[in-house]
Amino acid sequence: MDGMHHRHSQERRVELLSVRSGAQEFALDIRAIREIRGWIASTHLPHAPSFIKGMINLRGTVLVVVDMAERLGLPPHEPSPASVVVVVEAGDAVAGLLVDAVCDIITVTDDMRQPIPETGSAAPKDYLQGLIMRDNRIISIISIPALMPDAAVRELAESF
Repeated sequence: MDGMHHRHSQERRVELLSVRSGAQEFALDIRAIREIRGWIASTHLPHAPSFIKGMINLRGTVLVVVDMAERLGLPPHEPSPASVVVVVEAGDAVAGLLVDAVCDIITVTDDMRQPIPETGSAAPKDYLQGLIMRDNRIISIISIPALMPDAAVRELAESF
């Protein structure tokens, strides 16, 4: 019994924040999240990719807002007053992810993760780190660096 308990305590646990975008639920590594804030009207960023919803002023810093759904290949959606911006960080890049709602904090162990099914394309694996089955739902674990706007877009925003 004692040996089993010891092995179990070595299991890696990661806290994820689950968010909803449209009908789908996604999970983000909580360590990459800087803050969560309500939607405020954004300023259009000319010639930015369509998944960039615009820029907002975050305490004096220009923050690019990414429509998470559209970035993941889902239909884009217009922000509403109930929308939420999750401010995430990957390396030196910071961006806001536009989602419909923040749902829950989930503690995930390695054995709860499911592999991403083969699709014949590498694209899903670029954006996802794995899947979690929870209450008959499939929650996709998002790769935050893959969602980040590229350096050119961030430089464009910073030039305003």
